[in-house]
Amino acid sequence: MRYLITGGCGFIGSHLAETLLAADHHVTVLDDLSTGKIANIRSIENDPNLRVLIGSVTDEQLVHEAVSQCDEVFHLASAVGVKLIMDRPVETIDTIVTGTQVVLKQANRYRKPLLLTSTSEVYGKSSSVPFEEDGDRLAGPTTKHRWAYACAKALDEFLAMAYWKSTNLPVVVVRLFNTVGARQTDQYGMVVPNFVKQARAGAVLRIHGDGRQSRCFCHVSDVVRGLVGLMNCSGAYGQVINLGATEEIAIADLARRIIEQTGSSSTVEFVSYESVYGEGFEDMQRRVPSIEKARALIGWQPEKNLTDMINDVGPG
Repeated sequence: MRYLITGGCGFIGSHLAETLLAADHHVTVLDDLSTGKIANIRSIENDPNLRVLIGSVTDEQLVHEAVSQCDEVFHLASAVGVKLIMDRPVETIDTIVTGTQVVLKQANRYRKPLLLTSTSEVYGKSSSVPFEEDGDRLAGPTTKHRWAYACAKALDEFLAMAYWKSTNLPVVVVRLFNTVGARQTDQYGMVVPNFVKQARAGAVLRIHGDGRQSRCFCHVSDVVRGLVGLMNCSGAYGQVINLGATEEIAIADLARRIIEQTGSSSTVEFVSYESVYGEGFEDMQRRVPSIEKARALIGWQPEKNLTDMINDVGPG
């Protein structure tokens, strides 16, 4: 098979590229390197079945060329991290929405199956935990940039489902929940690599709010296995599917767990959301997925635990 991975120099995209190449597929990576890095694909850069295109998913001619020469498309390219959205809202909204419009248009033109990665952020402020794919979303006000990412990715989903309904384009939408592993950067506010980096340096681990907000963390290898499985499952076409772990941990407990596991002398400090993100910032208290749909479709469930993830975070 010939696969196109948009955002293939990113954290998840680079792991997906490695997995597909290891299975003797051909892979084209398209990335503008705004958040991805060539260093992420260093281990596969000399693979004869790898092709790297440096450019944006908003470049219609480049996307046209890439899609026309592949069999299936993994569309991972997107802005990442709440901090990036807060700092550069116009750029991130435009990249998310315009990029997906371009990729879907070209996939439809050549009738290429497409998997779109979305995010648990689309559930917004909903408290209906665990989150089910067909559950109601609760969006925050448009005056708060915090919710721009959620709304932009929701629009991506609406667009993908519109192509499925109107043209029968084979499309799968996958909502990811807090993926962690090797090569994940701490640059965009990702909590586990941030805490691990600080703990290894003996620095203070700064916890936003009271630390009682909880998350579920899933190893990137489990996520990639799910992405590949869902792309190869015709029963997933026209579906929105959660991929994530279901073991919940409070952020304050996560910080203490990382300090203990790394043998660090670090301490913790609680800081206000406002001091980091500005006045009026809102956060989700809990973010827990239902993974029954993924389990029913492809028998998927996470295999690695939080200990594995903490060990694997970092370069390489």
